[in-house]
Amino acid sequence: MGVRAISQEAFDDLVRENVEDLGMEPSEALEDALHTLKLQGVDLSGILTCVPGESSIKDNPVIACLDRLKEFDSVSIEGPLRDEDLDEISSLFVKLNELCCSQESGNAAIATKHGAVDLTCSLCSKIKITPGSNRNRIVVPCLKALAVLIHDIQSTEAFRNCTGPSIVVGLLSNSFSDSDSLDAGFAVVAAASTGNEVVKQSFMELKIDELILQVLKRESKTTIRALYDAICVLLTPDDNRVVASQVYGYARTFAKLGIATALTEALQAGIGSDSLVSASIALKAIAVNDEICKSIAEIGGIDTLLRCIDDSGEQGNKTAAKTCCSLLSKLAGSDSNKSTIVEKRGLDKLIRLAQRFSDDPLVIQEVMLIISIICLRSPDHAAKAIEAGAGDLAVQAMKRFPVAAQMQRNACNMIRNMAVRNAENRTILLANGIEKLIRTGKANNELCRAAATDALRDLGLDNYNS
Repeated sequence: MGVRAISQEAFDDLVRENVEDLGMEPSEALEDALHTLKLQGVDLSGILTCVPGESSIKDNPVIACLDRLKEFDSVSIEGPLRDEDLDEISSLFVKLNELCCSQESGNAAIATKHGAVDLTCSLCSKIKITPGSNRNRIVVPCLKALAVLIHDIQSTEAFRNCTGPSIVVGLLSNSFSDSDSLDAGFAVVAAASTGNEVVKQSFMELKIDELILQVLKRESKTTIRALYDAICVLLTPDDNRVVASQVYGYARTFAKLGIATALTEALQAGIGSDSLVSASIALKAIAVNDEICKSIAEIGGIDTLLRCIDDSGEQGNKTAAKTCCSLLSKLAGSDSNKSTIVEKRGLDKLIRLAQRFSDDPLVIQEVMLIISIICLRSPDHAAKAIEAGAGDLAVQAMKRFPVAAQMQRNACNMIRNMAVRNAENRTILLANGIEKLIRTGKANNELCRAAATDALRDLGLDNYNS
């Protein structure tokens, strides 16, 4: 936020002064302006660099698109616009989306520098959605363009300052019959809330949580993917300007309202559902404390996850396997849930999953994470983990993937928790040659050195620091 900025007008004036006052050639004037501003640390993103007399910013397709939209913005969309006008507005937003969707192009920065967020919000505010209305055709292209335009803290602030949250929530509230509009609208919620605590707060004050629950409960086979993205972003503390984020309170609000229950019910559709992965990630974002984790288990969340883990292994679905394991590791943070997982033969299912994906350290490290959490401060669970084959899993995986740093780290943590309060496990693990593997992992991977040291110490070895 401390980076210096410059407007397009000020930049153009600087180039013009170089030509008129200093007698520079147009191309030289442009180069000098760029060089001077860069030395001063000015952020030039979104600035169009045109050689005076040779080109104009109006030649840029993004600017041309915005200029045409500004003409329509001067007339209320609730007014007497012709069908062809509505078609053109829709086409302009589609074109703007296409021009700005690639980060490499820099067009989103150009558009936002020239007021695209304010303009799009203004046009959105003039869309009145009614059943069968021709104006409905503008909603999706407009919201899709807005989601692309909002790409950094400056654009999220522009969105907030022009009452964007209120406008978008209004459109969402009137779009329950249109999955495309809902998806496009929640994509804007996710984009605008990213990295901006105040925008998150604005959406919460507008009861976005109640809207999310209503959409989750509606009877539709169409998955609103952006809805799950919005949940995750709203519950992520990603604004570095804020010392204490409110998102943990929002997560508790989501759970109390019933969103955690709705997401858990969504998981029951199983591995065949196209919302399984998204719903699992969103539910993990809500499971921020012991009470919420236990409540998810009480309505069948652990049973559902263990079934999905089994099915993902049988069907070879690595993405589902990793996501379900990640959520299960969060739920396992509750002591009562650890016992539930063990009682439901979860350890056996996890070891079987790791065996099925023995060629993928990313799946294996998720399995190891859950087992390490289950064994924490529980010698009985640690004994059951060894019986299920967790020791063999550690030996085989550490041998096979010596430089998979995160997996090696998770393996060390799992070994530590299985060994620290269980002397019999220490004997078994050492007899299987685990010490050498830990030392090799420690030497090869800086990421796991601390965990490896702790594991060696808790195995009862005196020279654990070497």
